[in-house]
Amino acid sequence: MAEIVASFGVPHTPNFPELVRTKGPDCEVARLFAGVTENLEAVQPDILVVFDSDHLNTFFMNNLPTFSVGIADQVAGPNDLTKMPSYDVPMNAGLGAHVFEKCIRGGFDLARTEEFGIDHSIMVPLHFLTPKMNVPIVPIFINGLVPPIPGAKRCYALGQAIRAAVESWPKNMRVAILASGSFSLEIGGPRIKPGERSGVPDIGWSDRVRDHLENARVNDLLEEATIARMRKAGNIGGELLNWIAMLGVIGERKPRFLEGHEGQGHAFGAWRWD
Repeated sequence: MAEIVASFGVPHTPNFPELVRTKGPDCEVARLFAGVTENLEAVQPDILVVFDSDHLNTFFMNNLPTFSVGIADQVAGPNDLTKMPSYDVPMNAGLGAHVFEKCIRGGFDLARTEEFGIDHSIMVPLHFLTPKMNVPIVPIFINGLVPPIPGAKRCYALGQAIRAAVESWPKNMRVAILASGSFSLEIGGPRIKPGERSGVPDIGWSDRVRDHLENARVNDLLEEATIARMRKAGNIGGELLNWIAMLGVIGERKPRFLEGHEGQGHAFGAWRWD
């Protein structure tokens, strides 16, 4: 049977690859990604299941599932305009199809996506964590950006359903989980400074989320992460749901590595139990 061996959480700010290219490997972003990469390489996963919120590049308003699993042998990205290389990323269609069927049979209605590209929200993390693109992925898309978004407890339940599906897959594979997103972020909205493109409207909430993660207070986070609270944290605040789904997979575990990013509304984390 497949075994879940670790989980990770990172942001996906689109300018990170260019920032590290220009500032070098000693800058803060490079150091934080390196801390996560070290933990990922230590567990040597065969597959990464990625919880992600698409930025209306893979999906749009004419077809916007609340939850969807990507099923293909390969996917290309990024499919949006970012200053980073383009990659072909291997996927594991077998596990994707298994997750889809098990979740449907278990009463969790995922959509199925077979012909698609992926944007910076997956490609930025992979650019740093698996630069050779040699670890197949299974993307699980959560609509955390376009109202109405799902609730925290529903996304936690999704993570539990994914865990049950992965652990029932009859393949001897080591599977790791990756959550991609920020806790507090506003893009082009009213809660940023005039003349700016983005901002962090609620750094206090980001710090509180990180504190809950550090101390494995999952139930407290689920109670506090209401739709209104995430909306107050910015129009991108719903990306927290990707991390909550990841917690649904791993339960109440304390991280091996968890650091915030100075003045930013996100964190970098790794959970291992080897």
